[in-house]
Amino acid sequence: MVAVALRPDRAEAYHICGHIYTTGSCPHPYYPETRIDSYGYPVHPEHGYPVDDRGDVYKSRDQKRSKICREVVREKYPETTNAKSGGGWSRCCKGYVRKVVDCCSYSRTRINGDASLVGYCYKGRRVFCIMYRETDTRC
Repeated sequence: MVAVALRPDRAEAYHICGHIYTTGSCPHPYYPETRIDSYGYPVHPEHGYPVDDRGDVYKSRDQKRSKICREVVREKYPETTNAKSGGGWSRCCKGYVRKVVDCCSYSRTRINGDASLVGYCYKGRRVFCIMYRETDTRC
């Protein structure tokens, strides 16, 4: 049991403050730090500035910048054709409220490869992977 709990794919899922279960992060230029803005686009995990799909500072509309759940997850995981951001929850992390967001699909398998969870998803969708958003609200 201890060996299973310490497997790298299981341990990775506990990497972000506020996350208490084993669903892994969605694909992101700074994986596994899947930080997004309020619109679902990737931002730098530490500094919060917008980044493009390669992780470079986003400075121009000529750069490709895709929404993590609706575009990147759907592209990399064909079984998630209807993926969209679902519910989530908030926790206090480093003195600020952090919102953990579920990327939901109809897939019965989550990004970890095991059974997906209903979680906070709507309309029969299940949690495929997670992302997070920092807020300016102190806690």
